Amino acid sequence: MKVLHVDHIGVAVRGIDAGRRFWEETLGLSFEGKETVAEQKVTTAFFPVGESEVELLEAVEPDSPVGRYLEKRGEGVHHIAFRVEDIDAALSELKAKGIRLIDETPRIGAGGARIAFIHPKETQGVLVELCERT
Repeated sequence: MKVLHVDHIGVAVRGIDAGRRFWEETLGLSFEGKETVAEQKVTTAFFPVGESEVELLEAVEPDSPVGRYLEKRGEGVHHIAFRVEDIDAALSELKAKGIRLIDETPRIGAGGARIAFIHPKETQGVLVELCERT
């Protein structure tokens, strides 16, 4: 598997507009806009930082994965995403190594990226996303 760099750090927030104040006004990061990913019941907002981004995640519905995360843990770092060269090859390699995955096949995430998550029990409690962008 070829990991290219940290693609983004996902931060769960109760509201993007309130959350964005710190990243945009305090740190001076550029706001790239919002996108709702209906399949994941989440609205995202990206703030580029070099080759990486900060991604704010706001639950569209309380029973969504981000909604359940917020209810259980509150606002904070939700996941770390690594950009990979070939997500299909990466998932095949992880499966061959016996690594437990949340997604055995890629799905479409924000910005049209192909994404898949590794189960946090394999990563010392960190939710890790693999991300392929074309």
